[in-house]
Amino acid sequence: MSAHEPVLPLVRGLVGPDGRLISADQRLNDLNARAGGALGEPLAVPQLARLARLAQRLGILVSRGVVAADGADDLQLWVRAEPGAAGVSLTITGWSGRPAWTAPATSGEAEHAALAADADWRWETDAALRLTFLTPDVGTRHGFDADSLLGQPLTTLFLLGGDETGGFPILGGLAMRERFEDQPARLRATGEPLRLAASPRNNIRGEFVGFIGAVTVERPDSAQTIDDAGGAFAARLDTALRAPLGRIIANADSINAQSDGPLRQDYAEYAADIASAARHLIGLVDDLVDLQAIERPDFHVAVEPIDIADLARRAAGLLAVRAADSKVRIEKPALGEALPAHGEFRRVLQILVNLIGNAVRYSPEGGVIWVRAEREGAVAAVIVADQGKGIAEADQARIFEKFERVDPREPGGSGLGLYIARRLARAMGGEITVDSAPGHGARFVLTLPAA
Repeated sequence: MSAHEPVLPLVRGLVGPDGRLISADQRLNDLNARAGGALGEPLAVPQLARLARLAQRLGILVSRGVVAADGADDLQLWVRAEPGAAGVSLTITGWSGRPAWTAPATSGEAEHAALAADADWRWETDAALRLTFLTPDVGTRHGFDADSLLGQPLTTLFLLGGDETGGFPILGGLAMRERFEDQPARLRATGEPLRLAASPRNNIRGEFVGFIGAVTVERPDSAQTIDDAGGAFAARLDTALRAPLGRIIANADSINAQSDGPLRQDYAEYAADIASAARHLIGLVDDLVDLQAIERPDFHVAVEPIDIADLARRAAGLLAVRAADSKVRIEKPALGEALPAHGEFRRVLQILVNLIGNAVRYSPEGGVIWVRAEREGAVAAVIVADQGKGIAEADQARIFEKFERVDPREPGGSGLGLYIARRLARAMGGEITVDSAPGHGARFVLTLPAA
């Protein structure tokens, strides 16, 4: 900033616990109105709303730079979101405008599309390798908090490793501003082995502004080695549908958030329905791929020391936003509480996300879900109890069968989640049981060998 540029005053606002904009200085109020919102309604600027939700959920001050769309331009803002008794206080500085990035005709769209078509999920960064985009729902599927990583360095998400020659392909790509492939990496949250590839993204002046990247999950017993028809079909389905559905979700969410300007409310609601349907299809694809894997005769899971109380907290955290949207509260194990057990980190997290997700889906508005970790002799257990309508004794065995649901007319999953969860638990030497009665909620218990 030069000595002659005016110093703009701080812009302040207050977002309630329910995400509604309670008060705002004029500049924030005007920006929110251009995005289709108003005082007393949900904050309509998606980047600010996401930051407010994150601060509310973590209960700490969150401060970071964001880029928000404002008509045909972008706004660069520095936002401090501080939770308090009345909600989240926003303090915004910077407030500098710039023309929105638009891709030139030769921006490599075909190259980006080819990357996405072969990927399990996608990521994008700015020129400083800070994450700006992650495929929707990827955090839930792979055990990390995607919202909290946006704006953070790429290495906060990935632990990079050398290739067969000891080199790092990403460094060459960054130095030469060109495409790189086969960068070995591991997911920091779980240690899951991956391969990264990316192509450069340039602005209209041809300047490098970041990478559009892809992730391929390394599967030792991958679909390429499967010779049965069902496995090959599941693998083709996964490859063919995941990337297009991810793009549908991202675009539909952007339309629903009205990030490019105000939109008729019914159109915004149509976009939300499209995103919801696409997420349901991605969930079905995940279930079918898992089903193919667990029913192979040579299927096995890794047995490693885990902290099942920590995994219960992680699973509850991944579902916190969905629970808040449903006005349901999750009580999880206290921070610092530990319960050593034996199992595979990723698979145990998958089971707990399924059990807690079901509890959120079937809990009434204002309900509470209790997640407890307990040890009984040689067994470590996580108990997930809800206040839903309960399950009749005659249905309690049936819900663990393939494609079975208590009431198929209700909105829900594919009927594979509990079947897969129990098969995974048993593969790790554990079990899943249910205790319920109509009108008295349900109590699911995951047990694993204690460490």
